[in-house]
Amino acid sequence: MARTLRITTRNATFQQWQAMLGNRNKRQRAGEFIVQGVRPISLAVAHGWQIRALLYAEERTLSRWAGDILDRAGDAVRVTLAPELLHELGGKDEESPELLAVVGQPADDLSRIPVTPELLALVFDRPTTPGNIGTLVRSADALGASGVVITGHAADPYDPKAVRASTGSLFAVPVVRVASHRDVLDWVGSLRSGGTEIEIVGTDEHGSRDIAGYDLTGARVIAIGNETQGLSAGWRDACDQTVRIPIGGSASSLNAAAAGTIVLYEAARQRSRG
Repeated sequence: MARTLRITTRNATFQQWQAMLGNRNKRQRAGEFIVQGVRPISLAVAHGWQIRALLYAEERTLSRWAGDILDRAGDAVRVTLAPELLHELGGKDEESPELLAVVGQPADDLSRIPVTPELLALVFDRPTTPGNIGTLVRSADALGASGVVITGHAADPYDPKAVRASTGSLFAVPVVRVASHRDVLDWVGSLRSGGTEIEIVGTDEHGSRDIAGYDLTGARVIAIGNETQGLSAGWRDACDQTVRIPIGGSASSLNAAAAGTIVLYEAARQRSRG
């Protein structure tokens, strides 16, 4: 039976949760993060993520949705908070959330990404903005990607801004962090050794092929560069092919998340046509 705790002061547990909202090192050491919002919490539960605690205001009548989440969350600790404490963790100045979830982080293991003959893995190289990560994860979910890989020194996909921008898709699509492009290349090498014909495609404004004219069906790893520098030299060397997105007007380049979304859409279009 799930435990129930009551917190009315800014004790050590509350301070740890508060610190996790703005400190990735605290999140990483704890192996957990706070999830805000009806849709993200619902998807975390629906996709079987480890719900460690559910936080709600004491002496408040919960909605049917919140009651259902409490029933489905298994052994998650129930925590009643003083209303002002819940408001502090809610992330919005104008209103307090009904429910917050403390969710365990899964292992950063590339084996979480399902491998099929139509593998479509999207790599985001050293992204600096949590919102761009969340936006790209949302696009990956909507457009049928197998998973998203974050490489190098990067923003955190478990940052509250990233989780909100993903609108819960973080819980539906495997998102894996790795130290560098070499980890992905080792993974691709092992897949090739096992018989999977897989190609690494990079996006670059000076790419040798227009994206619409390049075959994105079959197993593909598609690499997107970061917001200011594009792909690293290591990724450029690793790519079997680089493609460009033709743009016009006065824009000099596309936002990284927008570019990734366009590539995913083109891949989905080609695959549905095939």
